[in-house]
Amino acid sequence: MRYVVVSGGVLSGLGKGVTASSIGMLLKSLGYKVTAIKIDPYLNSDAGTMSPFEHGEVFVLDDGGEVDLDLGNYERFLDITLTRDNNLTTGKVYSKVIEAERRGDYLGKTVQVVPHITDEIQDWIERVASIPVDGNGDQPDVCVVELGGTVGDIESAPFIEALRQFQFRVGKENFVLVHVSLVPVVGVVGEQKTKPSQHTVKELRAAGLSPDFLVCRSEEPLKDATKEKLALFCHVDKTHVLSAHDVSNIYRVPILLEEQNTTQMIVDKLQLEMREERPLFDSWKKMADHVDSLEKEVTIAMVGKYTGLSDSYLSVIKALQHSAFKVGAKMNICWVEAASLEPESKESEPEMYSQSWSDLQSADGILVPGGFGNRGIEGKILAANFARVNNVPYLGVCLGLQIAVIEFARNVLGLEGANSTEFDEDTPHPTVIFMPEGSKTHMGGTMRLGSRQTNIQTEDCVAYELYGGDMEIHERHRHRYEVNPDMISQLEGAGLRFVGKDTEGQRMEIIELEGHPYFFGTQYHPEFKSRPTRPSPPFFGLVKAAFSRIE
Repeated sequence: MRYVVVSGGVLSGLGKGVTASSIGMLLKSLGYKVTAIKIDPYLNSDAGTMSPFEHGEVFVLDDGGEVDLDLGNYERFLDITLTRDNNLTTGKVYSKVIEAERRGDYLGKTVQVVPHITDEIQDWIERVASIPVDGNGDQPDVCVVELGGTVGDIESAPFIEALRQFQFRVGKENFVLVHVSLVPVVGVVGEQKTKPSQHTVKELRAAGLSPDFLVCRSEEPLKDATKEKLALFCHVDKTHVLSAHDVSNIYRVPILLEEQNTTQMIVDKLQLEMREERPLFDSWKKMADHVDSLEKEVTIAMVGKYTGLSDSYLSVIKALQHSAFKVGAKMNICWVEAASLEPESKESEPEMYSQSWSDLQSADGILVPGGFGNRGIEGKILAANFARVNNVPYLGVCLGLQIAVIEFARNVLGLEGANSTEFDEDTPHPTVIFMPEGSKTHMGGTMRLGSRQTNIQTEDCVAYELYGGDMEIHERHRHRYEVNPDMISQLEGAGLRFVGKDTEGQRMEIIELEGHPYFFGTQYHPEFKSRPTRPSPPFFGLVKAAFSRIE
């Protein structure tokens, strides 16, 4: 097994995840099987209980793991299916070590960070690296390990020490360290400053790790003099100082690294073989060029509550973009804060209110994504109503489906006060109710999570067409509430069709509206399985319907 470790310095959010994914993609284009591990040094067991404002979206895996959004990047770039163990946190490591101590596995020894925690980290990486991820049961050849946070953080120290030991455990010839740093330009002089990178490498080397490659984030390409200075002070060969400057689209990052001979240099270091024919890389280049060539634009209004941080909806954004590439248009997402559509907002923030309604009315399609809590719920209901009444293409994901059903119950069936028991426990018409296996006392990992089967009920529906004629589909779930089964016949009688159900036929998975250009809702989260060349069917349906409105 070969290991490529990606660490970061100066500040977080530099694009370690994209760098790791890009290196993985380049190695995969040589025919190697690649897997990925993300280390998150926080104490949480997983990302499931974290606010989207805090850490971006929670990405859900097939096995129900709630993980860091970088695993979504790996799955999309490498077209693989990861497991919950591919996300390693301080919480998981300490839980395992304490459990072993309670069982008496350490034979009375004093349990310490070194060697017990660091050994557990190394064992974990080695074990998970060999799990097949590409669906055909083959063990991977290369594992890309991304260390979250920045070097020097107090919480990442045990992981850095574990990785220092790990390079000797696996052999230096099987271990490459790529360090991502920032090269800022300060003031009017326009000089690229190397000092932050010098300091972060100094810190890394003090911890016993010496980077093989420096990936330098900057707005403009690195100047030759900057590379020379970094090579001199950071103990790295000048050819191994790589410029990761801003590019026109994210799919250009692997191409940018390839142009700097990165693949050849990593292959040489890991004693792997280079290949002449690389059809995967050629098709990737074609895709990046296609994305840059798009001229027409399609606008989707995203009605959410975490609109202040786009990372909160990262997979949703990607699924929209993938769909737009396929129809041949640029994706323009218009962010609409759900609460600002509500009548109360007219009094408190009149400008915001009128702007939000104007954005909603001028969009080509409307999307209501998943979410928790009751802020902005009435605004989302108003958005679903606007889409239904005015024949605007609509997609509701998870909460977005529940919203559409509540709106229909109120305004078509005339059930005043219809609501979800999540937002109003005393609603006279409980349209959405708490699921039996959920938990109201524990938040982490207690929802209906992971990949489940949905059975499409009839060939005479949009879902059947979107999913290419499959009657059984598998998508990922993350929810605690569901449509009340007792109301289904009443809702269906008025024209709301439940065309997808779970295997028992008890849980409602897909809704459609008769006689509407595109009114679609899913209880699952289709965005998690979208890929650049294979967009998620429900999202593609929305974008296609929105685009045909423009056409």
